[in-house]
Amino acid sequence: MWIYLNDRFVKEEEAVVSVFDHGFLYGDGVYETIRSYGSRIFMRNQHLTRLRRSADAIGLTIPIPDHRWPALLHESMTRNDVGHERTDAYLRITISRGAGDIGLDPALCPTPTLVIMTKPLHPPSPEQYRTGVKLIVAETRRNLPSAISPQIKATNFLNNILAKREAIAAGAFDSILLNWESHLTECTVSNLFFVQAGQLCTPALACGLLDGITRDIVLNLAQEAQIPVAEGHFGVEAIRKAEECFLTNTSMEVMPVTMVDGYPIGNGAPGSITQQLHRLFIGNRARYLEP
Repeated sequence: MWIYLNDRFVKEEEAVVSVFDHGFLYGDGVYETIRSYGSRIFMRNQHLTRLRRSADAIGLTIPIPDHRWPALLHESMTRNDVGHERTDAYLRITISRGAGDIGLDPALCPTPTLVIMTKPLHPPSPEQYRTGVKLIVAETRRNLPSAISPQIKATNFLNNILAKREAIAAGAFDSILLNWESHLTECTVSNLFFVQAGQLCTPALACGLLDGITRDIVLNLAQEAQIPVAEGHFGVEAIRKAEECFLTNTSMEVMPVTMVDGYPIGNGAPGSITQQLHRLFIGNRARYLEP
């Protein structure tokens, strides 16, 4: 694997980061995960805009000018033989505060560390889309937005990791995290949707969740299809009464959920609105790919 590290491509065995890097020491950094469909990157500019927003929020300088990103991402795909008709690409951009003396002052780190990793995208299995996946409601709560803004896509992921450990222990696909008021937020790496009385519902951003890029696309597609939409504050009982449920993120698109905490959602099979929105997403993908 070829990895872009700071200012050049190196083989993965040479891609070494200092033990004094504040990303390693303190989780001080931001990241984005991006995918391609063939050679065309999905929502490239939106992902890069969100990366810059996250970096700006923590006072971190991105060491790559905007105009260089497209060529750099495509070179990374080419070097790793992905992003073509045979294999879609998975790209992860990580920017940490960089190496510096031990201490919390960002000024200790004169130069950020930049890493781009690119590998084949391995989407969920067709069987999971046919039968749906199982979730649990985690004991772990989402961080308070007033403490750590969910709009910062930070490398400090311990909150999500704890919830993921709960899901693994329960034999579930993932965990739903509740916020400080016991309202639904999101799962560990995806946004949450459900259907009640024919209305598409999803937790509002004010509940403390990331404004997912695929989440926005699905909301727009639902409105174009004249499916009623509600963003709001919902408790666990809303999921238990739901007729359908699904998750969204960049790599899995629209994933049906058919069980939460051992209780079936609706009739225990992927619902019609879920399937309709996934078809619309697939049919409209070209709208969201780079030229």
